[in-house]
Amino acid sequence: MGSGGRATQRDNSGNKVVKRAPSSKPPFTLSDIKKTIPPHCFNRSLLRSSSYLFVDLFFSFFFYYVASTYIIHLPTPLSYVAWVVYWILQGCVQMGLWVIGHECGHQAFSDYTWLNDTIGYFLHTSLLAPYFSWKYSHRRHHSNTASLEHDESFVPKKKSSLNSFARLLNTPPGRLFRLVILCTIGWLLYVCFNVSGRKYEKFANHFDPKSPIYSDRERLQILVTDIGLVVVSFGLYKVALAQGLTWLVLVYFAPLVIVYGFLVVITWLHHTHASLPHYDSTEWNWLRGALSTVDRDYGVLNTVLHHITDTHVTHHMFSTIPHYNAMEATNAIKPMLGEYYQYDDTPIVKAMWREATECFFVEADEGDDNSKGVYWFNNKM
Repeated sequence: MGSGGRATQRDNSGNKVVKRAPSSKPPFTLSDIKKTIPPHCFNRSLLRSSSYLFVDLFFSFFFYYVASTYIIHLPTPLSYVAWVVYWILQGCVQMGLWVIGHECGHQAFSDYTWLNDTIGYFLHTSLLAPYFSWKYSHRRHHSNTASLEHDESFVPKKKSSLNSFARLLNTPPGRLFRLVILCTIGWLLYVCFNVSGRKYEKFANHFDPKSPIYSDRERLQILVTDIGLVVVSFGLYKVALAQGLTWLVLVYFAPLVIVYGFLVVITWLHHTHASLPHYDSTEWNWLRGALSTVDRDYGVLNTVLHHITDTHVTHHMFSTIPHYNAMEATNAIKPMLGEYYQYDDTPIVKAMWREATECFFVEADEGDDNSKGVYWFNNKM
């Protein structure tokens, strides 16, 4: 991808090795980075954003029509193959819709806040995702990226906090178990029980308006989120009564599992890599935290998922840039970021296993008094 640091490089034997990203204070500021980006990249076009929304909606409804009209009547075993293909295609397209809703939460869809929140609310609620709840917790993630005390998602554990059960999870069967949970119910565990999230003094989730995640001025919108989810759930209940639960699972819930799997894996891989530093309060600042993420290559899915995958570094610094300008912005900032820009083109399935193996906890380098507040992933217990 041109200039910039790579999270993995090759040694003299051709094998990939991890090179740590710089963890020192960058020699540039956010303003310096912004000046390298063409000004038009920050422009949000309602017409262009809407075109991506309508294309995704068209394909989603088209796949639904094919499934409910033709696949449902196919004989076995042909139907087994057809359903799997439908789930994958529909899951990918609906993840694209989820990304557009995510852009709405960042006000990257248009110049109109009310329109962004309206579209994002309906998109995420239709996918049984809590729009305002996640919007606010995600905003705090952006404000505290790579902070061991205050980041909101995939906060790594320190080695000193691990118990004996952790040794079982740090084995091949344990890693497989963790990945299966991550890809299936990881999203639900996070929004319902704050698993892998920041630790609060009391129970936190994304549905309680009084959850410690939220401030007083946000609690009404959390309630609005809950009402929307109840309405959609009631509608799904009525559909199940009319069409049958099996029909609803095949057509709606199975693709949703893929959406949730994508969501968790993409987020996890952006912030979990042996090259990335994490910081405690003695060393953390916003720019160092924002740079502690890695762009990944998902092949053709980079386009289907609106480049949430391969422009995430830019997204963490300038979250209002719309996805259709993010690649140009990324290419513009890489020369200035240099080794601070991290990119890894390892195939995603291979990367998942590698990060589950190598990134089990974080610890500071022993004997280095100058970087006691900087923590790196490790798995040696």
